[in-house]
Amino acid sequence: MPVFTLIFVLALLLTTTTRLWLAQRHLHHIQLNRNAVPQDFADRISLESHHKAADYTCSKTRLGIFHSLLDVALLLAFTLGGGIQALADFWQNMLGDDLWRGVLLIASVLVISSLLEMPLSLYRTFVIDARFGFNKMTFGLFLADMLKQALLLSVLGIPLLLGVLWLMAQMGEYWWLYVWLAWMGFNLLILTLYPTVIAPLFNKFTPLEDQVLASRIEALLQKCGFKSQGLFVMDGSKRSSHGNAYFSGLGSSKRIVFFDTLLSRLNHDEIEAVLAHELGHFKHRHVIKRIVSMFILSLAGLGLLGWLMPQEWFYHGLGVMTRGADTALLLFMLVSPVFTFLFHPLASLYSRKHEFEADRYAADNASGEALIQALVKLYNDNAATLTPDPLHSVFYDSHPPASQRVAHLRKLMAHN
Repeated sequence: MPVFTLIFVLALLLTTTTRLWLAQRHLHHIQLNRNAVPQDFADRISLESHHKAADYTCSKTRLGIFHSLLDVALLLAFTLGGGIQALADFWQNMLGDDLWRGVLLIASVLVISSLLEMPLSLYRTFVIDARFGFNKMTFGLFLADMLKQALLLSVLGIPLLLGVLWLMAQMGEYWWLYVWLAWMGFNLLILTLYPTVIAPLFNKFTPLEDQVLASRIEALLQKCGFKSQGLFVMDGSKRSSHGNAYFSGLGSSKRIVFFDTLLSRLNHDEIEAVLAHELGHFKHRHVIKRIVSMFILSLAGLGLLGWLMPQEWFYHGLGVMTRGADTALLLFMLVSPVFTFLFHPLASLYSRKHEFEADRYAADNASGEALIQALVKLYNDNAATLTPDPLHSVFYDSHPPASQRVAHLRKLMAHN
Protein backbone atom coordinates (compact mmCIF):
# COMPACT_ATOMS: atom_id res chain seq x y z
CA MET A 1 0.00 0.00 0.00
CA PRO A 2 1.43 3.42 -0.97
CA VAL A 3 2.43 5.56 2.02
CA PHE A 4 -0.03 8.35 1.22
CA THR A 5 -2.85 5.83 0.87
CA LEU A 6 -2.09 4.61 4.38
CA ILE A 7 -1.96 8.18 5.70
CA PHE A 8 -5.29 8.99 4.03
CA VAL A 9 -7.00 5.86 5.36
CA LEU A 10 -5.72 6.48 8.89
CA ALA A 11 -6.80 10.15 8.76
CA LEU A 12 -10.23 9.15 7.46
CA LEU A 13 -10.55 6.51 10.17
CA LEU A 14 -9.58 9.05 12.86
CA THR A 15 -11.96 11.70 11.54
CA THR A 16 -14.88 9.30 11.14
CA THR A 17 -14.35 7.70 14.53
CA THR A 18 -14.20 11.14 16.15
CA ARG A 19 -17.39 12.25 14.41
CA LEU A 20 -19.27 9.13 15.52
CA TRP A 21 -17.88 9.36 19.06
CA LEU A 22 -18.93 13.00 19.34
CA ALA A 23 -22.41 12.18 18.03
CA GLN A 24 -22.83 9.39 20.57
CA ARG A 25 -21.63 11.66 23.36
CA HIS A 26 -24.14 14.27 22.24
CA LEU A 27 -27.02 11.79 22.21
CA HIS A 28 -26.07 10.40 25.63
CA HIS A 29 -25.70 13.85 27.21
CA ILE A 30 -29.04 15.08 25.89
CA GLN A 31 -30.87 11.97 27.03
CA LEU A 32 -29.19 12.18 30.43
CA ASN A 33 -30.54 15.72 30.88
CA ARG A 34 -33.87 15.20 29.11
CA ASN A 35 -36.07 15.13 32.21
CA ALA A 36 -34.95 18.38 33.82
CA VAL A 37 -35.04 21.90 32.40
CA PRO A 38 -31.81 23.76 33.29
CA GLN A 39 -32.37 26.01 36.28
CA ASP A 40 -31.73 29.26 34.39
CA PHE A 41 -34.59 28.42 32.01
CA ALA A 42 -37.02 26.58 34.29
CA ASP A 43 -39.35 29.57 34.68
CA ARG A 44 -39.60 30.21 30.91
CA ILE A 45 -39.43 26.83 29.18
CA SER A 46 -41.74 23.97 30.02
CA LEU A 47 -40.61 20.39 30.49
CA GLU A 48 -42.71 19.45 27.45
CA SER A 49 -40.80 21.97 25.30
CA HIS A 50 -37.52 20.70 26.75
CA HIS A 51 -38.50 17.14 25.77
CA LYS A 52 -39.34 18.33 22.26
CA ALA A 53 -35.95 20.04 21.88
CA ALA A 54 -34.14 16.94 23.13
CA ASP A 55 -36.02 14.62 20.78
CA TYR A 56 -35.63 16.97 17.80
CA THR A 57 -31.88 17.33 18.37
CA CYS A 58 -31.45 13.57 18.79
CA SER A 59 -33.35 12.90 15.57
CA LYS A 60 -31.11 15.32 13.66
CA THR A 61 -27.98 13.88 15.26
CA ARG A 62 -28.93 10.30 14.30
CA LEU A 63 -29.51 11.46 10.74
CA GLY A 64 -26.13 13.20 10.90
CA ILE A 65 -24.49 9.89 11.82
CA PHE A 66 -25.95 8.26 8.74
CA HIS A 67 -24.88 11.28 6.65
CA SER A 68 -21.31 10.94 7.93
CA LEU A 69 -21.20 7.26 6.99
CA LEU A 70 -22.60 8.05 3.54
CA ASP A 71 -19.95 10.74 3.05
CA VAL A 72 -17.22 8.24 3.93
CA ALA A 73 -18.65 5.66 1.53
CA LEU A 74 -18.83 8.22 -1.29
CA LEU A 75 -15.31 9.47 -0.63
CA LEU A 76 -13.86 5.97 -0.70
CA ALA A 77 -15.88 5.07 -3.81
CA PHE A 78 -14.65 8.15 -5.68
CA THR A 79 -11.00 7.79 -4.62
CA LEU A 80 -9.68 4.35 -3.74
CA GLY A 81 -12.73 2.71 -5.31
CA GLY A 82 -11.82 4.13 -8.72
CA GLY A 83 -14.85 6.36 -9.26
CA ILE A 84 -12.92 9.47 -10.24
CA GLN A 85 -10.65 7.49 -12.53
CA ALA A 86 -13.65 5.88 -14.24
CA LEU A 87 -15.30 9.28 -14.75
CA ALA A 88 -12.02 10.77 -16.00
CA ASP A 89 -11.67 7.92 -18.54
CA PHE A 90 -15.29 8.38 -19.63
CA TRP A 91 -14.94 12.11 -20.30
CA GLN A 92 -11.51 11.55 -21.88
CA ASN A 93 -13.17 9.32 -24.47
CA MET A 94 -16.09 11.71 -24.96
CA LEU A 95 -14.28 15.05 -25.25
CA GLY A 96 -11.01 16.34 -26.57
CA ASP A 97 -11.08 19.78 -24.90
CA ASP A 98 -9.16 19.67 -21.62
CA LEU A 99 -11.05 22.54 -19.98
CA TRP A 100 -14.55 21.23 -20.60
CA ARG A 101 -13.46 17.71 -19.77
CA GLY A 102 -12.29 18.97 -16.38
CA VAL A 103 -15.51 20.91 -15.78
CA LEU A 104 -17.64 17.88 -16.59
CA LEU A 105 -15.50 15.61 -14.41
CA ILE A 106 -15.93 17.86 -11.36
CA ALA A 107 -19.60 18.49 -12.16
CA SER A 108 -20.22 14.73 -12.45
CA VAL A 109 -18.87 14.09 -8.95
CA LEU A 110 -20.95 16.94 -7.51
CA VAL A 111 -24.13 15.78 -9.25
CA ILE A 112 -23.69 12.14 -8.22
CA SER A 113 -23.01 13.17 -4.62
CA SER A 114 -26.04 15.49 -4.56
CA LEU A 115 -28.37 12.85 -5.96
CA LEU A 116 -27.23 10.22 -3.47
CA GLU A 117 -27.56 12.66 -0.58
CA MET A 118 -30.96 13.98 -1.66
CA PRO A 119 -32.94 11.30 0.23
CA LEU A 120 -31.36 12.57 3.45
CA SER A 121 -32.49 16.12 2.69
CA LEU A 122 -35.98 14.86 1.94
CA TYR A 123 -36.04 12.87 5.18
CA ARG A 124 -34.81 15.84 7.20
CA THR A 125 -37.43 18.17 5.70
CA PHE A 126 -40.49 15.98 5.25
CA VAL A 127 -40.03 13.53 8.12
CA ILE A 128 -38.02 15.06 10.95
CA ASP A 129 -38.98 18.72 10.56
CA ALA A 130 -42.57 17.77 9.71
CA ARG A 131 -42.83 15.49 12.76
CA PHE A 132 -41.82 18.34 15.06
CA GLY A 133 -44.00 20.93 13.35
CA PHE A 134 -41.31 22.98 11.61
CA ASN A 135 -41.67 22.13 7.93
CA LYS A 136 -43.93 24.38 5.86
CA MET A 137 -42.43 23.45 2.51
CA THR A 138 -44.33 21.52 -0.14
CA PHE A 139 -42.63 18.91 -2.26
CA GLY A 140 -43.14 21.16 -5.28
CA LEU A 141 -41.33 24.02 -3.57
CA PHE A 142 -38.53 21.63 -2.58
CA LEU A 143 -38.06 20.63 -6.23
CA ALA A 144 -38.31 24.25 -7.39
CA ASP A 145 -35.61 25.29 -4.91
CA MET A 146 -33.41 22.42 -6.03
CA LEU A 147 -33.82 23.40 -9.69
CA LYS A 148 -33.07 27.06 -8.96
CA GLN A 149 -29.97 26.08 -6.98
CA ALA A 150 -28.79 23.85 -9.83
CA LEU A 151 -29.32 26.60 -12.40
CA LEU A 152 -27.65 29.21 -10.21
CA LEU A 153 -24.71 26.91 -9.58
CA SER A 154 -24.41 26.32 -13.32
CA VAL A 155 -24.63 30.00 -14.26
CA LEU A 156 -22.11 31.10 -11.64
CA GLY A 157 -20.05 27.97 -11.05
CA ILE A 158 -19.28 26.81 -14.58
CA PRO A 159 -17.64 30.09 -15.72
CA LEU A 160 -15.70 30.21 -12.43
CA LEU A 161 -14.53 26.63 -12.83
CA LEU A 162 -13.55 27.21 -16.46
CA GLY A 163 -11.54 30.24 -15.40
CA VAL A 164 -9.85 28.40 -12.54
CA LEU A 165 -8.86 25.43 -14.71
CA TRP A 166 -7.57 27.78 -17.43
CA LEU A 167 -5.45 29.69 -14.90
CA MET A 168 -4.11 26.42 -13.47
CA ALA A 169 -3.08 25.32 -16.94
CA GLN A 170 -1.73 28.62 -18.31
CA MET A 171 -0.24 30.68 -15.49
CA GLY A 172 2.81 28.56 -14.76
CA GLU A 173 4.30 27.83 -11.37
CA TYR A 174 2.39 30.54 -9.54
CA TRP A 175 -1.02 29.78 -10.98
CA TRP A 176 -2.40 29.43 -7.45
CA LEU A 177 -1.86 33.14 -6.81
CA TYR A 178 -3.90 34.09 -9.90
CA VAL A 179 -6.62 31.63 -8.91
CA TRP A 180 -6.70 33.15 -5.44
CA LEU A 181 -7.19 36.65 -6.88
CA ALA A 182 -10.01 35.38 -9.08
CA TRP A 183 -11.57 33.55 -6.11
CA MET A 184 -11.47 36.72 -3.99
CA GLY A 185 -13.13 38.75 -6.73
CA PHE A 186 -15.82 36.11 -7.22
CA ASN A 187 -16.67 35.96 -3.52
CA LEU A 188 -16.85 39.73 -3.18
CA LEU A 189 -19.13 39.86 -6.22
CA ILE A 190 -21.46 37.22 -4.73
CA LEU A 191 -21.58 39.02 -1.38
CA THR A 192 -22.53 42.22 -3.17
CA LEU A 193 -25.17 40.62 -5.42
CA TYR A 194 -26.71 38.29 -2.84
CA PRO A 195 -29.22 40.67 -1.18
CA THR A 196 -30.71 42.12 -4.36
CA VAL A 197 -30.16 39.44 -7.02
CA ILE A 198 -29.71 35.98 -5.52
CA ALA A 199 -31.85 35.94 -2.34
CA PRO A 200 -35.02 37.20 -4.15
CA LEU A 201 -34.87 34.11 -6.38
CA PHE A 202 -35.86 32.01 -3.37
CA ASN A 203 -37.83 34.33 -1.10
CA LYS A 204 -40.08 37.36 -1.25
CA PHE A 205 -38.81 40.50 0.47
CA THR A 206 -41.21 43.28 1.40
CA PRO A 207 -40.54 46.56 3.25
CA LEU A 208 -41.21 46.50 6.98
CA GLU A 209 -44.73 47.86 7.45
CA ASP A 210 -44.75 48.30 11.23
CA GLN A 211 -43.93 52.01 11.39
CA VAL A 212 -43.47 52.09 15.15
CA LEU A 213 -40.92 49.29 14.97
CA ALA A 214 -39.34 50.84 11.89
CA SER A 215 -38.86 54.14 13.72
CA ARG A 216 -37.19 52.39 16.65
CA ILE A 217 -34.90 50.48 14.31
CA GLU A 218 -33.96 53.61 12.35
CA ALA A 219 -33.04 55.33 15.62
CA LEU A 220 -30.89 52.34 16.59
CA LEU A 221 -29.19 52.32 13.17
CA GLN A 222 -28.42 56.01 13.44
CA LYS A 223 -27.05 55.52 16.95
CA CYS A 224 -24.83 52.67 15.73
CA GLY A 225 -23.70 54.43 12.56
CA PHE A 226 -25.13 51.77 10.25
CA LYS A 227 -26.44 52.71 6.81
CA SER A 228 -28.64 50.23 4.97
CA GLN A 229 -30.72 50.11 1.82
CA GLY A 230 -33.87 49.35 3.77
CA LEU A 231 -35.64 47.18 6.31
CA PHE A 232 -37.21 44.07 4.80
CA VAL A 233 -39.37 41.16 5.89
CA MET A 234 -38.67 37.75 4.34
CA ASP A 235 -41.39 35.13 3.88
CA GLY A 236 -39.43 32.43 5.70
CA SER A 237 -42.70 30.89 6.90
CA LYS A 238 -43.36 29.34 3.49
CA ARG A 239 -40.50 26.93 4.14
CA SER A 240 -40.10 26.66 7.90
CA SER A 241 -41.39 27.99 11.19
CA HIS A 242 -37.84 28.74 12.36
CA GLY A 243 -37.09 32.44 12.85
CA ASN A 244 -34.06 34.68 12.41
CA ALA A 245 -32.81 38.14 11.51
CA TYR A 246 -29.70 39.19 9.62
CA PHE A 247 -28.06 41.83 7.50
CA SER A 248 -26.30 40.97 4.29
CA GLY A 249 -24.38 42.54 1.47
CA LEU A 250 -21.35 44.79 1.20
CA GLY A 251 -21.08 48.54 0.84
CA SER A 252 -24.21 50.21 -0.44
CA SER A 253 -26.01 46.88 -0.96
CA LYS A 254 -26.40 46.17 2.77
CA ARG A 255 -29.92 45.16 3.82
CA ILE A 256 -31.51 44.34 7.15
CA VAL A 257 -33.84 41.35 6.91
CA PHE A 258 -36.31 39.91 9.43
CA PHE A 259 -37.98 36.54 9.02
CA ASP A 260 -41.74 36.98 9.22
CA THR A 261 -41.75 34.18 11.80
CA LEU A 262 -39.43 36.23 14.03
CA LEU A 263 -41.64 39.31 13.89
CA SER A 264 -44.68 37.25 14.85
CA ARG A 265 -43.05 35.93 18.05
CA LEU A 266 -40.96 38.74 19.52
CA ASN A 267 -42.06 42.09 20.90
CA HIS A 268 -40.45 45.36 19.84
CA ASP A 269 -37.89 45.42 22.66
CA GLU A 270 -36.77 41.89 21.81
CA ILE A 271 -36.58 42.58 18.08
CA GLU A 272 -34.49 45.68 18.74
CA ALA A 273 -32.16 43.67 20.99
CA VAL A 274 -31.74 40.92 18.36
CA LEU A 275 -30.95 43.54 15.72
CA ALA A 276 -28.50 45.25 18.09
CA HIS A 277 -26.69 41.91 18.34
CA GLU A 278 -26.44 41.73 14.55
CA LEU A 279 -25.23 45.34 14.46
CA GLY A 280 -22.60 44.33 16.99
CA HIS A 281 -21.12 42.06 14.32
CA PHE A 282 -21.02 45.06 11.99
CA LYS A 283 -19.54 47.43 14.59
CA HIS A 284 -16.79 44.98 15.53
CA ARG A 285 -16.11 44.30 11.83
CA HIS A 286 -16.72 40.58 12.29
CA VAL A 287 -17.91 40.15 8.72
CA ILE A 288 -14.75 41.78 7.36
CA LYS A 289 -12.57 39.74 9.75
CA ARG A 290 -14.21 36.51 8.62
CA ILE A 291 -13.81 37.42 4.96
CA VAL A 292 -10.12 38.19 5.53
CA SER A 293 -9.70 34.92 7.45
CA MET A 294 -11.37 33.01 4.61
CA PHE A 295 -9.08 34.64 2.05
CA ILE A 296 -5.97 33.86 4.12
CA LEU A 297 -6.99 30.22 4.52
CA SER A 298 -7.89 29.92 0.84
CA LEU A 299 -4.49 31.34 -0.13
CA ALA A 300 -2.78 28.77 2.10
CA GLY A 301 -4.95 26.01 0.66
CA LEU A 302 -4.24 26.98 -2.93
CA GLY A 303 -0.54 27.25 -2.17
CA LEU A 304 -0.64 23.71 -0.76
CA LEU A 305 -2.52 22.51 -3.86
CA GLY A 306 0.14 24.18 -6.01
CA TRP A 307 2.76 22.04 -4.25
CA LEU A 308 0.69 18.86 -4.45
CA MET A 309 -0.32 19.11 -8.11
CA PRO A 310 2.97 17.87 -9.62
CA GLN A 311 3.39 15.14 -6.96
CA GLU A 312 2.65 11.74 -8.48
CA TRP A 313 2.10 10.15 -5.05
CA PHE A 314 -0.81 12.52 -4.41
CA TYR A 315 -2.81 11.05 -7.30
CA HIS A 316 -1.73 7.43 -7.01
CA GLY A 317 -2.22 7.41 -3.24
CA LEU A 318 -5.87 8.35 -3.80
CA GLY A 319 -6.56 5.84 -6.56
CA VAL A 320 -6.25 8.19 -9.54
CA MET A 321 -3.80 7.56 -12.38
CA THR A 322 -4.79 10.56 -14.54
CA ARG A 323 -2.81 13.61 -13.52
CA GLY A 324 -4.00 17.11 -14.29
CA ALA A 325 -5.43 20.35 -12.95
CA ASP A 326 -8.96 18.96 -12.86
CA THR A 327 -8.15 15.76 -10.94
CA ALA A 328 -5.82 17.63 -8.57
CA LEU A 329 -8.48 20.24 -7.76
CA LEU A 330 -11.18 17.60 -7.35
CA LEU A 331 -9.08 15.38 -5.09
CA PHE A 332 -8.07 18.36 -2.97
CA MET A 333 -11.72 19.45 -2.57
CA LEU A 334 -12.78 15.95 -1.52
CA VAL A 335 -9.88 15.01 0.72
CA SER A 336 -8.91 18.23 2.52
CA PRO A 337 -11.86 18.06 5.00
CA VAL A 338 -10.48 14.73 6.23
CA PHE A 339 -7.24 16.41 7.30
CA THR A 340 -8.78 19.63 8.66
CA PHE A 341 -11.63 18.25 10.77
CA LEU A 342 -9.65 18.29 14.02
CA PHE A 343 -9.16 22.05 13.59
CA HIS A 344 -12.91 22.69 13.82
CA PRO A 345 -12.73 23.75 17.49
CA LEU A 346 -10.46 26.66 16.53
CA ALA A 347 -13.02 27.96 14.04
CA SER A 348 -15.81 27.50 16.58
CA LEU A 349 -13.81 29.33 19.24
CA TYR A 350 -13.20 32.25 16.87
CA SER A 351 -16.90 32.43 15.99
CA ARG A 352 -18.01 32.20 19.62
CA LYS A 353 -15.72 35.08 20.54
CA HIS A 354 -17.54 37.18 17.98
CA GLU A 355 -20.93 36.13 19.35
CA PHE A 356 -19.99 37.17 22.89
CA GLU A 357 -18.75 40.53 21.56
CA ALA A 358 -22.00 41.06 19.66
CA ASP A 359 -24.02 40.18 22.78
CA ARG A 360 -22.03 42.75 24.76
CA TYR A 361 -22.74 45.37 22.10
CA ALA A 362 -26.46 44.55 22.21
CA ALA A 363 -26.50 44.83 26.00
CA ASP A 364 -24.78 48.23 25.81
CA ASN A 365 -26.94 49.68 23.03
CA ALA A 366 -30.33 48.05 23.56
CA SER A 367 -31.54 45.86 26.43
CA GLY A 368 -29.65 42.88 27.78
CA GLU A 369 -32.79 41.55 29.45
CA ALA A 370 -34.74 41.86 26.20
CA LEU A 371 -32.01 39.95 24.39
CA ILE A 372 -32.19 37.18 27.01
CA GLN A 373 -35.96 37.00 26.58
CA ALA A 374 -35.57 36.89 22.79
CA LEU A 375 -32.92 34.16 22.96
CA VAL A 376 -35.06 32.02 25.28
CA LYS A 377 -38.05 32.41 22.93
CA LEU A 378 -35.94 31.52 19.90
CA TYR A 379 -34.39 28.49 21.59
CA ASN A 380 -37.86 27.39 22.65
CA ASP A 381 -39.57 28.04 19.31
CA ASN A 382 -36.75 26.45 17.29
CA ALA A 383 -36.52 23.45 19.66
CA ALA A 384 -32.80 24.06 20.16
CA THR A 385 -31.42 21.92 22.93
CA LEU A 386 -30.40 23.68 26.12
CA THR A 387 -28.13 20.78 27.11
CA PRO A 388 -25.69 20.01 24.28
CA ASP A 389 -22.70 17.84 25.02
CA PRO A 390 -19.88 20.34 25.79
CA LEU A 391 -17.29 18.64 23.59
CA HIS A 392 -19.71 18.18 20.69
CA SER A 393 -20.58 21.86 21.00
CA VAL A 394 -16.91 22.87 20.94
CA PHE A 395 -16.45 21.05 17.63
CA TYR A 396 -19.62 22.05 15.83
CA ASP A 397 -21.39 25.06 17.32
CA SER A 398 -20.54 28.51 15.98
CA HIS A 399 -22.67 30.04 18.76
CA PRO A 400 -22.11 29.51 22.49
CA PRO A 401 -24.62 27.23 24.25
CA ALA A 402 -27.72 28.94 25.62
CA SER A 403 -26.61 28.66 29.24
CA GLN A 404 -23.28 30.39 28.49
CA ARG A 405 -24.88 33.21 26.51
CA VAL A 406 -27.49 33.93 29.17
CA ALA A 407 -24.92 33.77 31.98
CA HIS A 408 -22.64 36.12 30.04
CA LEU A 409 -25.45 38.63 29.46
CA ARG A 410 -26.50 38.57 33.10
CA LYS A 411 -22.91 39.16 34.16
CA LEU A 412 -22.73 42.15 31.83
CA MET A 413 -25.98 43.55 33.20
CA ALA A 414 -24.77 43.12 36.78
CA HIS A 415 -21.63 45.17 36.02
CA ASN A 416 -23.51 47.97 34.24
